[in-house]
Amino acid sequence: MSGTDANSIIELIRAFALGIGLDILGAIIILIVGWWIAGKAASLVRRSLKNARFVDNTLKPLAASIVQYTIMVFVLIAVLSKFGVETTSIIAVLGAAGLAIGLALQGTLSNIASGVMILILRPLRIDEFVSAGSVSGTVVEITLFTTLFKTGDGVFVSVPNSQIWNSAITNYSRNPTRRLDIKVGIAYDDDVDAALEFMKNLVASDSRILAEPAPMSFVANLGESSVDITARGWAYTPDFWAAFWDLSRRSKTELEAAGFSIPFPQRDLHLKADSADGLASAMQAKADAKPARKPAPKARATTTKAKTAKPASSKTAAEGVGADPDLGEATDGIKA
Repeated sequence: MSGTDANSIIELIRAFALGIGLDILGAIIILIVGWWIAGKAASLVRRSLKNARFVDNTLKPLAASIVQYTIMVFVLIAVLSKFGVETTSIIAVLGAAGLAIGLALQGTLSNIASGVMILILRPLRIDEFVSAGSVSGTVVEITLFTTLFKTGDGVFVSVPNSQIWNSAITNYSRNPTRRLDIKVGIAYDDDVDAALEFMKNLVASDSRILAEPAPMSFVANLGESSVDITARGWAYTPDFWAAFWDLSRRSKTELEAAGFSIPFPQRDLHLKADSADGLASAMQAKADAKPARKPAPKARATTTKAKTAKPASSKTAAEGVGADPDLGEATDGIKA
């Protein structure tokens, strides 16, 4: 190989390495700049929608995430194009990869679809207290894959969107007003009508109870130990629990102060005269009954005892049989 050929090969290698190096450097620069632009765009969308009243709070974090991931997809396509990958090839690869990922991640795609349905139909929103399946808490955020909750005792819970969507959702914060029922029991000797009027006035006296629908009271049940009364009123949803707890306390203290009694569960036992006499006679007979005598020892015990005695002469044994019947029975047992 001549020196000219060697120089040509070196120049080709140098040019190829320089071109590849520039492509790699350009791809790295595009990736870094694109990542930065995606983050800035997401932050800009989040700040722009923060105080926007026409956009629901549930959609704000999702919109920022969609903008960020969309920019990153275009950045990746630009990086691959620096290495000579055709756009059509990229689309074909993404389609095949999407099919494979879809088959492998059916549960994840189900969470995405459920998250989209939740965002479209909005059965729950951020800052609402809901119960879905086995989870109850305040909604913190709804993402493409999970719904984030904060329970009443301050615990963070992340639930897959499919689990939320496939269960019944009870939203305690959606309606502006809620009905509260104050239940209390009074004794059968108390004046029921007076107690009903007292409980209705008690509920109506609370400033958090709405005038419409008007408060009411009624007898809910005739229990075994009490007459159960329910006083009913309506309050705004933010005031519900405070009013309920306060009225429950007042119903106990003020009812007793007004002369009504709140009985505890009890049973009264009434015995007829003949039944009482029969019960007393049976108890007296049982007390006077003497304990049964112990059973007499069996013959086997006597036989065993006789077997352990020293042998006596036949004459003595014969005389003993005639003299003592018990000894005779023992001797007959030995012979047997």
